[in-house]
Amino acid sequence: MIGDTSMGLSGTEIGHLLYQARIDDIDPANTKWKRLFNAFTNWQYRNQCANNIYDFLIRAMNPVSYMNNKEAFSWRRAELNKRLIFVGLTLQETGKIGKLAQAATTINEAEQRADDLLKKLKNREVHADVLKFCRAELLADNYFYAVFETTKSVADKIRSLSGLTTDGSELVDGAFAISKPILLINELKNATEKSEHTGFANLLKGFFGMFRNTTAHVPHIQWEIKVQDALDIMSLASLCHRRLDSSKKYS
Repeated sequence: MIGDTSMGLSGTEIGHLLYQARIDDIDPANTKWKRLFNAFTNWQYRNQCANNIYDFLIRAMNPVSYMNNKEAFSWRRAELNKRLIFVGLTLQETGKIGKLAQAATTINEAEQRADDLLKKLKNREVHADVLKFCRAELLADNYFYAVFETTKSVADKIRSLSGLTTDGSELVDGAFAISKPILLINELKNATEKSEHTGFANLLKGFFGMFRNTTAHVPHIQWEIKVQDALDIMSLASLCHRRLDSSKKYS
């Protein structure tokens, strides 16, 4: 987790964050995880309130601090959420802590939900870039965050292939504009191929508009995604990934 030997915070970072969160660093010479455990336990025992501990976590997981180390952010967030789901909380991608509609009661419950979705998606032979979002911490409440992360992965791939830095419809228009495309899914030799190319661009814009933009702006408690919806949305994302993988740059 955040006190992990290799992937966690450094000792200096821990001391600085404890100070900022106004939590006494009562055992600074101990190993990192024991140092944090003792500091948090002491605070909770004395104050019977977790607000400062939440403040520590929010500061520790500020996305701005991970601009050059996204892998560390993803790993720490995943590990934290494996614990937070049992008290009905989740660390969102924004670095904020949100409430779940229902807490998981066992590790098996959260992991079983992820395993079930993974098996169903594998049966559909979905793209590998979609399967990696079947993680327990993303499925602790419903399938909202798994869908959100999946839709973002499609946009990330378009940016990677095209070199563009925009998002949503602007990104699609820039990458697949029929007059001056950056990416091609066919040779654009005839009306049929041009129609297919334009249709794929429209599909991508509709995909982002209906699923990514909705999940980005609507609180997940107001837009519950059930397993069948998640399967269908992630299957559509798989189709987008496959077509992008076979695309080529316009020359």
